[in-house]
Order: sequence, then structure tokens, then C-alpha cells
Amino acid sequence: MKLLRYGEAGREKPGMLDDAGNIRCLASLVADIDGEALAPAMLEKLGAVDSATLPLVDAGVRLGPCVGNVGKFLGIGLNYADHAEESGAPIPAEPEVFSKATSAICGPNDNIIQPKDSDKLDWEVELGLVIGQHCRHVDQAKALDHVAGYCVIHDVSERGFQLERGSQWDKGKGCDTFGPMGPWLVTRDEIPDPNNLAMWLEVNGRRYQHGNTSAMIFGPAAIVSYLSRFMSLKPGDVITTGTPAGVGMGRNPPVFLQPGDVVELGVAGLGIQRQTVVPSGGDQG
Repeated sequence: MKLLRYGEAGREKPGMLDDAGNIRCLASLVADIDGEALAPAMLEKLGAVDSATLPLVDAGVRLGPCVGNVGKFLGIGLNYADHAEESGAPIPAEPEVFSKATSAICGPNDNIIQPKDSDKLDWEVELGLVIGQHCRHVDQAKALDHVAGYCVIHDVSERGFQLERGSQWDKGKGCDTFGPMGPWLVTRDEIPDPNNLAMWLEVNGRRYQHGNTSAMIFGPAAIVSYLSRFMSLKPGDVITTGTPAGVGMGRNPPVFLQPGDVVELGVAGLGIQRQTVVPSGGDQG
């Protein structure tokens, strides 16, 4: 099942994608695609619905972030050995954890706004995990039972803010529009092996990233289990799991995003995003 949110930014409605690729409205069944809707009982209920009986949504409608009311937006850094190498960093012995501001979350095709004073705007295609059941100190063998589904996340990063403005990464990860999410949340039953998903990213038609989640240092189950040692994970929390090699910072010389650039990215089975970079003050979406 592919769940999504559509409509005007900040006023999105819940929906699902039918077998023909049409958007169907779920507003009669759930208020939003959020923690409450992602509980196992509700997902089972939604999965039993004949999508053909649901109202059809006009094609071309804006897609919002596929999860609403996100409580925590957590990131894992340097989770691919090739990316750690291009970053000049050692392979981490434990997951490198950072937070992205929930205000960074935007739709999969909304514009990326280059922040004021930014000159090192970078890209990162990533697999997102969406929590569906509360967990704390969960065993790795049972960790994915607490995941409702998966999505594409673009972990947009401003490297100067991230690496040259103190020791905390959050400043370079949490700017507005730095968290495109979607186009849809694909429920766990449709992705039997999240450890083997191809992923890619292109800028202006040139492919820079091409990897596979099989190359993660810490896989999805390990990440959920690890994070649950330090905090409760709750339905609707989102975890972005790291990026393979090919980021702009890793080029020689480095390549960074500029206004007018178009970024396209995807993860196998989870859909494709497309964003245009605009200068600070530009409209989103």
C-alpha cells in the first residue's frame, strides 16, 4: 500500500495510490497520514479498502510530505563506507546520530530554498524509515516489526553550516526545505527486504549517486534497535538512514547546488522526487 498526502502546503489531505497510479482520497477514513493512521490496526483497515470505491483526486495535484505531524526527524550520518571515505571520515563504530528540524520537512517536488549566506548546498539520497509502533530497547530481531513503512528522503545539507560553524551538524541539516519526503510511504509488507534497494540521484540530468542499501554499515533493523536504546520511538517518527558516495562535497573539486539546478532522486520501489533550487526568498512548491 502506498500512502500519501496531497494538496496545499500545510493543509494536505490523506490519500493512497491505487493500482493504476491514481490518487484516491482517504479523508473519510483517516484525518491524516500520521502516527495514528500508521498503527498496525489502522493500516490493516486501510489495506482492506477497495481503492476503486474511494474518491478520485485530480491528476497533477501537489504532493505533500508523505507523513504528517512528525514528532522526531532523526538522521544517521556516514552510514556507507564509500561516503565516509569521500568525506575524509573514519568508518563509525556506532551510528552517528543527528536531528533534522521537523520544519525542514517538505513535499517531494517542492523547491529547495538556498539559505541566506549559503554557498555549499549539497545533496544526499536516502532511505527513510517511518515508525508505526512505539518501541524502547527493542531487540534488533524485532525492530522492523515497529516500522510502518519506507519512503524516499532527500537529506539536503549545507556543508558550511554543518562543518564550519561549530561541532553540531544540525545547523546544516535543518534549514527550511532540507527534508523533502515522499512521494509516498510504502508499507512494510511491500518492501520485504529494505537491505537491498537501489538508489540514485541526478543533478541537471547528470548522475552523481548510484548505490544500494545493501552497502549500509548499519542496516534498518540495527538503526531502529540502536536509537531505541536512547529514546522512545513513537508512531510517526521518521529516520533517514544515510547516503552512498557521490555527494557534491566529495567531488574534486567540490560541486554544490546553485539556484536553477534541478535534482532528481529515487529509491527502488519507493518513487521519485524532483526539486528545483531557488534563492532565499523564493517561493516553495
